[in-house]
Amino acid sequence: MKKGKRILRIIFFVTTAIILLLAGVVYTIDQAIINSSKDKIYSNIEKIPYNKAGLLLGTSRKLKNGQPNQFFSFRIDAAVKLFEAGKIDFIIVSGDNRHNSYNEPREMRNELIKRGIPSNRIYADYAGFRTLDSVVRCFRIFGQKSFTVISQNFHNQRAVFIARNKDLDAIGFNAQDVDSYNSFKTLVREKFARVKAFIDIYIINKQPHFLGSPVELEK
Repeated sequence: MKKGKRILRIIFFVTTAIILLLAGVVYTIDQAIINSSKDKIYSNIEKIPYNKAGLLLGTSRKLKNGQPNQFFSFRIDAAVKLFEAGKIDFIIVSGDNRHNSYNEPREMRNELIKRGIPSNRIYADYAGFRTLDSVVRCFRIFGQKSFTVISQNFHNQRAVFIARNKDLDAIGFNAQDVDSYNSFKTLVREKFARVKAFIDIYIINKQPHFLGSPVELEK
C-alpha cells in the first residue's frame, strides 16, 4: 500500500509540474505576442495611419446553429469604416475556401459590396487558410509590405506578431469585440493558436500552403 501511495504521489507531482510548466509557456508566449504588437494596434479611426490596403481576415458568416456570426459582421463594419474614412484604398478579403459551400472571401466580398464598397476596390485571397497564410500572401502575392489588418483585437495581435517577424510593417485596426458569452471558446482557442504561431515562426519557419502569381492592386 505504501509503495502504491508513493507512486500515486509521484504521478500527482509530475502531472502538476507538467501542467504548471505548460501554463507558464502559454502565458509567456501570450505576453510576448501582446508586447510585440501593442504599439501597432489601433481602435481610434482618427489616429490610425493610412495604408494602401486593408487585410480583412476571414471567418464564417454564420455560426453552426445558423445564427449570424458577430465576429464576421463586426469585421465588415470595421473594414467599411476604414475605407469610408480614407484610411485604406483597397480591401483584401482573405480566408478559407475549402469547398463551394464554404467560401469566406466570397461572403466577405459580397457583404462589402452590399455596404457600398466598389467591387474594383476589393481583392479576394482564396488561400488564406490560416492567419500566417493571409499575412505572408498579402506581401508575396499582393505586394503590400505595409498594410492594415482588420479583425478583433486578439486576432490582430497575433497577425501583427506574425507580420513583424516576417519583416512586414503591419498595423491592426480593431473590430468591435464580441461579448464574453459568445466569444469564450474562440478566446480559449486563441491561446493555443498563439503557441502554434510561435512554433511556426521560431521553430519550423512555416510557409503558406500556396503562393502563386503576383496581383497588382489597381483601381
